Amino acid sequence: MDPVIDIVDLEREFLLGTTTVRALRGVNVRIQPGEYVAIVGPSGSGKTTLMNVIGCLDTPTIGSYRLDGEEVSQLDDDQLSHVRNAKIGFIFQSFNLLPRSTALDNVALPLVYAGASRSERRQAAQRALERVQLGNRSDHRPDQLSGGQRQRVAVARALVNEPKLLLADEPTGNLDQKTGAEIVKLFETLNEEGMTVVLVTHDPELAKRAKRRVRIVDGLIASDET
Repeated sequence: MDPVIDIVDLEREFLLGTTTVRALRGVNVRIQPGEYVAIVGPSGSGKTTLMNVIGCLDTPTIGSYRLDGEEVSQLDDDQLSHVRNAKIGFIFQSFNLLPRSTALDNVALPLVYAGASRSERRQAAQRALERVQLGNRSDHRPDQLSGGQRQRVAVARALVNEPKLLLADEPTGNLDQKTGAEIVKLFETLNEEGMTVVLVTHDPELAKRAKRRVRIVDGLIASDET
């Protein structure tokens, strides 16, 4: 079975004025299907750049990145957009929900881009909401939901396309401790069901809950522990 993520000798450079910044300096990491991994590191370590590459929001300067067996490091923007929608479910700290749309419509949004019919979208979105224990809130708008419920809607939206990878960026950053713990438990449940989960976080307590921790410092993998 192919790894979900297979990164080899990956480098990412940015030009700031006349200065070249090496955000990633030869990263090698492989993540197998069904793993639960936290990517951690201090501010400026390169973890956000690595997340953007993993999520096909950016491409490496040098190196190889295979996602679910497909080489994606050299794809153009349209091709990357297709891969993102088909294979990756994103969860963000700020939820990124449409304020005037219902939970059902927010969850169904990725299926619009996938070309699914209206009935297919509604059925799949309802299943995803039930999967995160929000099946009875499908007609509620975000302002009618608590912070934890809004993040569950975001998780359902990430799941609706049945992606190969669930990628979360500081998913509990805007939640109180109790609600954050509930979201972490949801990730654990999804992982137990077979979902590959990758969290990017600076929270050591959140990272401890993952089964594997990859620490990045100065653009390099400093440690990789299970």
